[in-house]
Amino acid sequence: MNRDPATGRRIAGSRTSLILMLVEVIVPLALFYILRAVGVGQWAALLISGAAPLLALAYRWIAYRRIEMSSIFTLSILVAGTLIGLLTGDPRLLVARESYLTGIVGLWMIGTLWAARPFILVATMPLLPPATAATWDANWRQETVFRKVMRAMTLAWGCAFLVDAVARIVMAYTLPLDIVPLAGTALLVLLLIAVVQFSKAYGRRAASAPTRRVGGAR
Repeated sequence: MNRDPATGRRIAGSRTSLILMLVEVIVPLALFYILRAVGVGQWAALLISGAAPLLALAYRWIAYRRIEMSSIFTLSILVAGTLIGLLTGDPRLLVARESYLTGIVGLWMIGTLWAARPFILVATMPLLPPATAATWDANWRQETVFRKVMRAMTLAWGCAFLVDAVARIVMAYTLPLDIVPLAGTALLVLLLIAVVQFSKAYGRRAASAPTRRVGGAR
């Protein structure tokens, strides 16, 4: 079975994005605990492991000769948090820096509810086959229920990131410092699983409603 070249490029791009996301999440976590295991202090381990996202940024530049604005945004938040931690001398403030990022991302997602198209629609459509994407585009313009579903999913994602931001701050100042990176990553994974399952269940329920169409289903 021949695969459409555009579909192949889209799948390849999605796989690359997933790999880079794993690098940005797993590598800093693993590096922190490796450094701690060999006797590096908490402060230095946090600083060194926090520089790991630079690897993904460098790869994107080498491979594509371009840097996405989202990567620059992420890096700027992490650099700002690192500088604040260095200036205050508070390692707990340093370990809580990821909360700035997830908090801003959550607020931005919720803010797209008042944009022309909400986050979940904009983020998902490039990953869909062309025919499905065209159906989604038509549904967004014509179907009230479809627009409601897209906004509800976007709100759920935004709230999940806000919960993550608040929880990271609480964990940073209540848990032993060496536990916080692992706990923060585990929390984010659990929240993402929960919001994905909610999105699927909500979408299926809306799609099964009689005489209503969501994603092309009646």
